[in-house]
Amino acid sequence: MSDPAPTPAAVPPEPTLDLTEFLEILYQLVREPSVVGTEDSFFRVVRRELEEIGVQVDHHFGALVARGSQPELLVLSAHIDRHGLLCTGPNEFQYAAFISGNRGELDGDSISEQMMATIADRFNGQRVQAHLPFTGTYLGQGVISASRLCPYRRNLIFEIDGLPQLHPGTPISFLDRLQVTQTHLSAQLDNVLSVALMIYLFRLGFTGTALFTAQEEAGRSWRHALAWFQRERITTRRLLVLDTSPYPTAESAAQQEIVLRRKDATGAFDPAFTSEIENACKRLGIRYTFKDAWIDEQNRNRTKPISLGRTELGRLVAATGGLINGTTLQIPTTGYHTANETASLESIRATLRLLGAYL
Repeated sequence: MSDPAPTPAAVPPEPTLDLTEFLEILYQLVREPSVVGTEDSFFRVVRRELEEIGVQVDHHFGALVARGSQPELLVLSAHIDRHGLLCTGPNEFQYAAFISGNRGELDGDSISEQMMATIADRFNGQRVQAHLPFTGTYLGQGVISASRLCPYRRNLIFEIDGLPQLHPGTPISFLDRLQVTQTHLSAQLDNVLSVALMIYLFRLGFTGTALFTAQEEAGRSWRHALAWFQRERITTRRLLVLDTSPYPTAESAAQQEIVLRRKDATGAFDPAFTSEIENACKRLGIRYTFKDAWIDEQNRNRTKPISLGRTELGRLVAATGGLINGTTLQIPTTGYHTANETASLESIRATLRLLGAYL
């Protein structure tokens, strides 16, 4: 697969954006469970949405691939998994991303791992619901009554009131509903927001390729993406990974509409494609910042530095020696990894305007 010529400097006509239609997609997706490691039922929902509008979809282990009529135009990627719990014993539930089966992919340098101790009490009182792993069939609801960090298992341990006796391995998702105001929306947005954006782009006429991956929160999605690239014998420097990007306050999140990156803790992203996206932001009048530069600035005054994080893209770059590369496009949010993660509608409009240039 050869990369296409760079996008012309001229600003293309912008598509007509209907946030009502986009929000309808997001409303539906937010209600569907997709706990990390048990994403099969969510894959089927995404596949149905795309096939209904005539998009070619292939399901691989850990990845769903959608192709338009010009698959080489641009490759978009987003992970579909969200945080939740897994039943590991009688009235015992662990944070799904950090169960022992996933520890081999976690090295202490991810944002999630560094936040683990600080979020131990965050979920007390949170309503949850249990599902069958493959079908997503509803099994019952309960409320998290207690949570603690276990130093021996290096994981969060939860107790839940109200659920029936469950078989170990049963996924438990946070009871989630999309809330929309005049300026913001909130839910467990990471990363169902990007999935909704990609489905909406296909409805608008996107003709490139979209890659939906599983187990990003467990550090494994890059392996599923890499397997697909290798299967298809594809190399590219124009992979655009969509995600959310956490900020500590609403004020810091509002400083930009879109978040870009030049690198993560694993490696550097493609400078030409990153510059192309940056220049598109300039032409469209979209406010943007670089998250790696923001983190470097924050670390100047911190005794314990903030990690740059290890992203799906960075791991792909490292694993392939740069044969697969690209850049990231992120929406700034607050309330990271909660059922109330919040993003501005302004940022969503800006993201759609930018991606609309590739329709």
